[in-house]
Parts: sequence; structure tokens; C-alpha cells
Amino acid sequence: MSAPLFLVPAGALAGVDVGARLPLEGAEGRHAATVRRIAVGERVDVADGEGAVARCTVIAAARDALTLGVDALEVVPEPSPRLVLVQALAKGERDDLAVETATELGVDEVVPWQASRSVVVWKGERGERARRKWEQTVRAAAKQSRRARVPVVAPLASGADVRARVAGAALAVVLHEEGETPLAGVVPPDHGEVLLVVGPEGGITPPELAALVGAGAVACRIGPHVLRSSTAGPAALAVLSAASRWR
Repeated sequence: MSAPLFLVPAGALAGVDVGARLPLEGAEGRHAATVRRIAVGERVDVADGEGAVARCTVIAAARDALTLGVDALEVVPEPSPRLVLVQALAKGERDDLAVETATELGVDEVVPWQASRSVVVWKGERGERARRKWEQTVRAAAKQSRRARVPVVAPLASGADVRARVAGAALAVVLHEEGETPLAGVVPPDHGEVLLVVGPEGGITPPELAALVGAGAVACRIGPHVLRSSTAGPAALAVLSAASRWR
């Protein structure tokens, strides 16, 4: 079984050497000591969310903190190709579920998209709170799935923003039930950015689809069934990962 992973702020492992003592304090330390009840002698990993990982053994345990001995240090390289999910805002927290599952499946960046048929609207402070929730969601999911790199949550994107990302990607796929190309037949590039666009519960409008295809996206279907916004993105990520990174 892999060791549990705990996340520290970016840069916190800079200057740490093998053999050093590393304190795990704050919220992560309390979770490790009081919720997980991790004891002296157990193995844990500590990551900074940007690829740096310390492989450690617990050498002391307090009520709300651990002291770790650093056994090894590693830098996990960025995966290739880079997988980006453009997820339209959806009602009923289905977009939150999509982002969580996509993180577990290895997405590198999620882009919230205010699509034409998005019932949910991110504006002002409400929008900032919703985006911070996505950041918390991806961080928790990265920790649960033992990821050394936490996905980036991009600012809210407009249709023009998404089209610009499509134009700059090595491969851009927009999921649509009427897409003529089966996703399983798409060959992802070895390098660059693979962009996956998922619409809201009401679907992508014909003008949006035409604009995305015009910018260079390929309209694809996953299979014979219509998936919800919460499952379409993760399902497609699994297909693309199996063809590119899970080999």
C-alpha cells in the first residue's frame, strides 16, 4: 500500500535534505496525528503540490503534529501530454463532482467556463467563493489520490477565452452527442496541451459548437450513451489517458 500523502505550501521543501527532521504541523499535522492517528515508525509522503516529494518516516508524534525523518527526496516531472479540462458551470454541484473526479484521474488544469446554457453564474464575491471551492476540491482530491502535483484552477473563462485555448492546444476535443468522431479513435499527441471541452447540463449550443470547431476543436462522442456533465469529462479523460499516459 502506498504511504498517505500530506500537502505543504509550495516551496516548503526547498532546502530540505535527506536525513533532516521535517515538522508536519497546522491542519495537515492535526489531520495526520488526530484523524489518521499515524504513529511513530509509519511511512508518510509530504508534497508541495508542484512536484517535490519527501519520503519520510514518523520519528515523533504529538497531539496535533508529527516530526518526520526524511528518507528520500524526489521531484515528480510534469506529465506529458498536459491534460486540461474546460468544465462548463453546472447546477446541483455537478461541476464540483466533475472537477473532483477529473483530479483523481490525473487532469493537470481545470478551466471553469461560463457557457451559454450554464444555469449557474459566477459573479462578484459569489464567483470568487465558487472558484476557491474548486481549488479546495482539487487539493483534497490530489491528496486523496496521492498526487505530487495539484491541478491548476484557471480563472473563469468566457467563450472567447475557450476558443483561444482551443486554438493554442496541440489537440482540442469538444464532447458532443452528435460528434461524428469516436473519442476512442483519437490519437493524442505525445507532447503539448490536450484540451477537453465539456458543456453544461443543457448542452453546448449550436453556435458555441460551430465556434469551437472553427477554432480547431474536434467534435467527439464518447460512446452510444449521453453522459451527464459530471461524468462526461472524467470518462473522456480516462479514454485519453489510456491512449497517452497510462502506458
